[in-house]
Amino acid sequence: TALTVDSTPKGAGTAAPSRERTAAPSRERTAASSRERTQAEDFPKWVKPGKSFGLLTGAAQLVFLVIFFRSTVDPTLIGPDDAAASRYFGVTLMIFLGFGYLRAFLKAYGLGAIGFTMLIVSLGTQWSMILESLARQVELKVESMALLHADLGVAAVLVSFGAVIGRISPTQIVMLVLLELPVYTINKVFVIHHFDTSKHVRDGGSTIVVHVFGAYFGLAAATVLGPAVKDRLKCSSYQSDIFSLIGTMFLWMFLPTFVAVEQVTPVLQTKAILNTILALLTSTVTSFGLTQILQDGKIGTRAVQNATLAGGVTIGATASIVGPFGAGVLGIMAGALSRVAFSHSSIFKSVDSCGIHNLHGLPGLLGGVFSIVSPVFYNDTNLAPFEQTVALASTLMLAVLSGACCGFAMKAIELLHDDKDLRTAAANIGLNPSDLQIEPYSDAAWWTGEGEGPVIEL
Repeated sequence: TALTVDSTPKGAGTAAPSRERTAAPSRERTAASSRERTQAEDFPKWVKPGKSFGLLTGAAQLVFLVIFFRSTVDPTLIGPDDAAASRYFGVTLMIFLGFGYLRAFLKAYGLGAIGFTMLIVSLGTQWSMILESLARQVELKVESMALLHADLGVAAVLVSFGAVIGRISPTQIVMLVLLELPVYTINKVFVIHHFDTSKHVRDGGSTIVVHVFGAYFGLAAATVLGPAVKDRLKCSSYQSDIFSLIGTMFLWMFLPTFVAVEQVTPVLQTKAILNTILALLTSTVTSFGLTQILQDGKIGTRAVQNATLAGGVTIGATASIVGPFGAGVLGIMAGALSRVAFSHSSIFKSVDSCGIHNLHGLPGLLGGVFSIVSPVFYNDTNLAPFEQTVALASTLMLAVLSGACCGFAMKAIELLHDDKDLRTAAANIGLNPSDLQIEPYSDAAWWTGEGEGPVIEL
């Protein structure tokens, strides 16, 4: 109960009770604010994230450094006139700014969305280069194409990260990188036969190997982890939506380059770029139109941030095969599928933080299915429908099984983590340790700077 002091001058008449009544709530708010500030200052002393993240990250980097001791670099392959080097910088720019800012729609997780994207790229690029050289049994060489191939692996991890973003710790993020990339490499080299031109599996734009694999690996892991205990901060603000839309534009501009990376000839690369642009144009227009129809005359930011990119996801497997009309139709189909899924699909909704099922999963499956039936519509595709079907089904199965195992591993780390400070703090205030939890979708638990301490729900 707030205590009040009657400081009204004598002779103020009936105005005194009114002032006293208005002063009490004001003092209550001041006292409550003071208690909140005190708690915010005390929480960092109670709950410490621990040092497992730093130890695991440091150990991984030291191991990578030892392995790179025997690697070689060919400076002639990374010069300013190297086309692969130009594509690398374009794709890397797309990954850093596109994925990072797109996920910054979470109003309280902007630092995590952008900062952990940088960590995933930096750690994953090294790990992917090492794994691919081992799988292909070739010398570990630092050059443009090796970096480009590593970027594709990192993209798959970032797609998966979208399903669990805001809900896992930095240690679990490192585990995601270390556990997903070996399975991704096995699928790429031995299932998709990416480097074996004698096989008739075609996925030049990485629809199957990146988008389908990354999406369902992440969704399987997210399903095992379960929904967040709190979702109060799983929302956007006006400013965070603007940042996210900037990420969409970076992805839109550089997706054609991403799709053309693995095309085998310059002619096919140019064709893939042009067809991807057409698919993005039509999926963007379709998404804008449908969101206005499906949302009672309003244009939904979530659809514009995501469904507009669906055309670039779907066309990847057949970007060098279809013509302008086919590219436009695929873009319309992908945009419509993604937009409707954002509005009406409840599959994975409780565990999918960013809606990767609607942006990468469903459009990726659409592109994979179209690659199977494309010989019906186009001649000289060099596609074998049966092998293409096996590649899509195998990728989906491998992603789900390995993603679930990764989810169990991340959950085990979470359950085994015993924070003595947390247990002591909970006991001091009469709570169970499980009642004192760091709020999901918040930067405050892992980052420090000018802001307050961790956001914790009691």
